[in-house]
Amino acid sequence: MVLDSGTQSYERHRNVLSASPQRERGGKKFSEHNGLRLYSYLSPSPSPDSDPTHLGQRLKTPTKLKCSKVSEARPEVRRLSEICPAFPSPCSWMRRSESTCTVNSSGRARAQIRSAASLPHIARPKAEEINVSRRSPCLLVALRPLNVDKEREKFFQSCYTYNPQFEYEEPVPTAVLEKYRDASDQFITQATGIIHAVLEKYGSYESFEVATGGRLLSKCQIWSILRKYMQKEGCVGEVVVNLTEDLLSQAVMMVENSRPTLVINLAGARQYWLEGMLRHEIGTHYIRGVNNARQPWHSMEGRKRYGLKPANPTEEGLASLHSVLFRKQPFLWRAALLYYTVHQASHMSFSALFQHLEQYVQDARVRWEYCVRAKRGQTDTSQPGCFSKDQVYLDGILRILRHRQTIDFRLLAALGKVSYEDVNQLKQFGVLEKARIPHFMQDMERYRQQLDHIIATNRLNEEELEQLLPD
Repeated sequence: MVLDSGTQSYERHRNVLSASPQRERGGKKFSEHNGLRLYSYLSPSPSPDSDPTHLGQRLKTPTKLKCSKVSEARPEVRRLSEICPAFPSPCSWMRRSESTCTVNSSGRARAQIRSAASLPHIARPKAEEINVSRRSPCLLVALRPLNVDKEREKFFQSCYTYNPQFEYEEPVPTAVLEKYRDASDQFITQATGIIHAVLEKYGSYESFEVATGGRLLSKCQIWSILRKYMQKEGCVGEVVVNLTEDLLSQAVMMVENSRPTLVINLAGARQYWLEGMLRHEIGTHYIRGVNNARQPWHSMEGRKRYGLKPANPTEEGLASLHSVLFRKQPFLWRAALLYYTVHQASHMSFSALFQHLEQYVQDARVRWEYCVRAKRGQTDTSQPGCFSKDQVYLDGILRILRHRQTIDFRLLAALGKVSYEDVNQLKQFGVLEKARIPHFMQDMERYRQQLDHIIATNRLNEEELEQLLPD
């Protein structure tokens, strides 16, 4: 792990998977499963995502917020801009998972990578693909309004009646807007059911956040948890890590300058959520990406040759499930609210959407973030419309839970970035030797029990899922 927090860094200690005899140096063991050699670095231990017992009491619902300027921050949110480097400036080429983030194009210098030659190298695209990326910014940059701070100030000063007029560095590609302009209502019943289940138990989102997330972590605490987690996954020294405040999401795993890079939102790094975040970004996106690079379908040409289905619903659904895995109360709040917000945005203005969401989220700053995500790509947000990409999380979650009894999850991880629907046809062609398997998948009995617990906690009805997603 390469850590970049301005001046802090840590020496790299590499753990490498190798095809050695039954017991490796350092006591690592492996077992055989479906042609896979499963390496166990550390067995799963009780996760710090578990709810704190001392916060089990219902917290008092906050009073309705008065209209105020955006500069009035919540008391609990620390201002860390003085000690945290901003997000690196836009890269010429970026390939990553579909967890959307905002890139601050005016950020400070890029991450300083120590011992770069020792880090995993991700092959660059072909020349024609590089030329395309030079002609236009990557999607994450293109969807970041240039004037988001200015429009946020106007919006809050208007007491939430102004509809932001967003400007973009370049016009958002028409094909992208067309692809994500229509919201789905297929799982709206499940989304609202999850939201209401959370509010019934905790009273408000703010109480849910404090009770299940715990306190915000310091940078030193984040580094400590990061090191321990990467030791569990056997990937110490392989990932560049940055801390920032310039994300709409909790974290993002990307490839920058051909190096795996994890960026963590300091405002979302909470005591009982951070390890779930790492299971999402490293245990799912990074490990599946490493495995994918070794497969014959790692390129677009290869995917077409094997006739693969879109991998994104499975990729994001699996990662989202891993975010809440092992929590005592594994509510799928964020995925449900993102799905619901996009659905409402499709027939509401920005201002109307913001006021509508107050019934679920009182914190005006949090509501702003949800609304900006749903309205990305729009210039005039007074018009109904949405960017529906955020619905993929709940969509993927429910599809995986529906078919969880028949999915080979270890094989799904080993084959790389593929849909669960393609696993059976691909297993005979996959490169499975030395495949990396997340440490939390070593005990599959416990893993499947946790999936059952997620279904029960979120009040998901098995019969409804079977009707919505027939075989």
